[in-house]
Amino acid sequence: MDLNGLLVALMFAAFAGLLLSGYPVAWVLAGVGVLFAAVGEALNAAGVPVDADLRMLGLVVDRTYGTMSSYGLVPLPLFVFMGHMLDRSGVAADLLRALQEALGRVAGGLALAVTLLGVVLAASTGIIGASVALLGTLALPAMLEDGYQPELATGVVAAAGCLGILLPPSIMLVLMSEPMQISVGDLFLGAVFPGLLLGGLYATYVTLLCALRPGIAPPRRLVAQAPGAWRRIAAAMLAPLGLIGAVLGSIFFGVVSPSEAAGVGAFGALLLAAGRGRLDRACLRAVCRATARTTSFIMAIFLGAACFSLVLRGLGGDEVIEAGIHGLPFGPEGIVLCLMALVFVLGFFLDWIEITLIVLPLVEPVTGVLGVDKLWFTVLVAVCLQTSFLTPPVGFALFYLKGVAPPEITLGHLYRGIVPFVVMQLVGLALVWAFPALVTWLPEAALR
Repeated sequence: MDLNGLLVALMFAAFAGLLLSGYPVAWVLAGVGVLFAAVGEALNAAGVPVDADLRMLGLVVDRTYGTMSSYGLVPLPLFVFMGHMLDRSGVAADLLRALQEALGRVAGGLALAVTLLGVVLAASTGIIGASVALLGTLALPAMLEDGYQPELATGVVAAAGCLGILLPPSIMLVLMSEPMQISVGDLFLGAVFPGLLLGGLYATYVTLLCALRPGIAPPRRLVAQAPGAWRRIAAAMLAPLGLIGAVLGSIFFGVVSPSEAAGVGAFGALLLAAGRGRLDRACLRAVCRATARTTSFIMAIFLGAACFSLVLRGLGGDEVIEAGIHGLPFGPEGIVLCLMALVFVLGFFLDWIEITLIVLPLVEPVTGVLGVDKLWFTVLVAVCLQTSFLTPPVGFALFYLKGVAPPEITLGHLYRGIVPFVVMQLVGLALVWAFPALVTWLPEAALR
């Protein structure tokens, strides 16, 4: 291994080691960048030529300003605001109660209701923590009370709550558009069918499991279905579906840009909350604070990732990674599968934001050399990153759910419960890999 390869390997090793120390990821990224810029400075002073040095850190300001002024990131805080405001509006709670009433008397009906609500929440909020906490608070106690196996109950809540990271309007897709140089609208269109596919796989798994093992998810006991349940479902779905149609429909039909649609969505969420009598000064303050906290967290990681990637490239990281990828004894499709395996493994230890901001800028040039469709590849990564929310030890959905779950639910229940759904996610990934039209057909149809 040459000097560049050694420094790149040491840089990744330092990042991994410091990450385990518990320091915030943004500061670890920036700190490792500064540390290895100093290493480059010392090597240059010793007569060993290296392109990275402390002067390179001045470029972080330009890179950060360029990121902050990017028009493509304008939808980010607006979609975050929309999600938090919808969480406060009570729309999801009303819909879940109607679905529970309609499907609760069917074996596995509550699990199917949670899956369906997860799809609706995903397409209207996209805030994973809020979706998982809401489903865990409202649905998990009801499933446990009706005799559901704890593993199934926790698994379906965690998996359904994570659909928002893939189904548009997804803040992950907004972030991915920048390093992959793809329009947000194309990514939204490309992710629709894969996201619905995952929801369908979850529902199919629950249905088959309950048919084979009826006792694992019994129907609700001592609950009579009041007349008009399906009318209440339709009424409860009208508000979120109307907002979804206003936001995504305006993008898909080219009426407005994603940034303008995000503004429409934020304003629509305000109207829904006001119409339900939930909008007051305290609500608006809490939503604005939550939005600022989420956006600031993401932007801090942007800053750290900019410092890390600049120094990494100065040390020859691009060339080392590209040479390593081309050195694999596989064709383009085999290399794509290896990259998916890498993203899957990284998901055990890193959040999707770090993977998006560190890995995608490094592999983006490789997609052109391999001749693979960049949109298809990006959505593949997005589907693969679904697993990062469920796989321990850094599966954030598990921690969100554990925080609101009844005390009898243990981490063991959570870890065992998510295994089938991680398998479903990998099945969905395989289907998207085998049938690229699942990603490319809708954007191409929109162009026509």
